[in-house]
Amino acid sequence: VQLQASGGGSVQTGGSLRLSCAASGRTFSYWVMAWLRQTPGKEREVVATITWSGGRTSYADSVKGRFTISGDNAKNTIYLQMNALKLEDTAVYYCAARPISGTNYVYRGQGTQVTVSS
Repeated sequence: VQLQASGGGSVQTGGSLRLSCAASGRTFSYWVMAWLRQTPGKEREVVATITWSGGRTSYADSVKGRFTISGDNAKNTIYLQMNALKLEDTAVYYCAARPISGTNYVYRGQGTQVTVSS
């Protein structure tokens, strides 16, 4: 199983970025796909989640109204549209997957760095 994330980069505050995560190696029909982020010295944060079946989404309070998670089943790819970026959004972003019935993220891709500067 591979989760290949891309789209990170450097942007100024208020800017936008779109992350992509291409999933392969199995079907994820009854799984929850998520974007997580990690900053040194801070706990890992689940930024947004989406279920492949039904497209139900959820967001961390810190990104509500600014970030949008979406999925393209045909391409087995999820996206994270990040708008109105803030300095505190700087982190390594990972995509991950867990079964709907589970709590642990079983699969996690390599991270992509997002750096927001003033």
